[in-house]
Amino acid sequence: MPFIKFKDVTLHYHLTGGDGVPIVFLNSLGTDFRIWDNVITRLDVNPAILTIDKRGHGLSDDGTITMDLLVSDVAGLMDHLGLSGALVCGVSVGGMIAQGLANQRPDLVSGLMLCNTGAKIGDEEGWNARIDAVNKGGISSIADTILERWFSTRFRMSQADEFAGYRNMLTRTPASGYAGVSAAIRDANLTDSTAKLRLPTICIAGSEDMATPPDLVHSLSNLISGSTYELIDGVGHLPCIEVPQTVAEHIKNLHARLT
Repeated sequence: MPFIKFKDVTLHYHLTGGDGVPIVFLNSLGTDFRIWDNVITRLDVNPAILTIDKRGHGLSDDGTITMDLLVSDVAGLMDHLGLSGALVCGVSVGGMIAQGLANQRPDLVSGLMLCNTGAKIGDEEGWNARIDAVNKGGISSIADTILERWFSTRFRMSQADEFAGYRNMLTRTPASGYAGVSAAIRDANLTDSTAKLRLPTICIAGSEDMATPPDLVHSLSNLISGSTYELIDGVGHLPCIEVPQTVAEHIKNLHARLT
C-alpha cells in the first residue's frame, strides 16, 4: 500500500504501470478509491492508472481540508509520479477536484470525465445542516438519507449485500474528514473557472441521482465548450458502482480520442 506525505498530510494511493495517456480516478464524498475497482477491471487499455484517497477519507490523513488543498494534493502526487496529460475521471466532489485541476494545472489534464457533479453543488444552508448532523451524531445518523440519494431503488432492492458494504464504507469514513470535505464543497463555486475550460470532456448523469440531479450535470456540460452530456437511465449518484461497464465504455471512448 503506497503512501506519500505532502505538507501536513499523508495520502494513500495506488498506481499501476502502463503506456499512453494515464488515467486518474477521483472518488466521491464518503467513499474511498475502491468505488472505481469494477470500472478499472473493465478497461481494455493499459495506461498508468492512479487512484487516490483524498484527505479525510480511506487511509489518508485528515489535516486541513479546502478545495484548493484537495486539488493541490492531486497535482503534487501526479508531479511526484511523473504523470501529465491525463484523462481525469471524477465523481461528485471528485469531479469538482478534476475541474479545479484542469483549471490550475492544464499540463496535467488532457481530458475530463465529470460524473454526477457540478461547478457548484448544493447550498450553504444544506451543507451546514449536514455538517452539524455529522458533528453531533456521526455519519451513521444520516447514513440512510445519504444512501437513498446515492443509489437507485433497483440497486438498493436487488444488491442488498453490496448496498450493505457501501453503507459500511460510508459510516467508517472519519466524521472529521466527511465534515471537512463537505465544507470544502459548500465553499466552492467553480462556475467562472470551469467556463474557461477547453478540452475533451464528457459529463455523465444518473436519472435517479438525488444528490446531483441531471439538470445540474447538464448545466455543467453547457459551461464547457464542446463537452458532451450523457444521461444513464435508472441509476443514481454512483454509476461507477451501479453500471461499471457503461462507465468503462465512456472512459475507453474518450481515452481513444486522446491517444
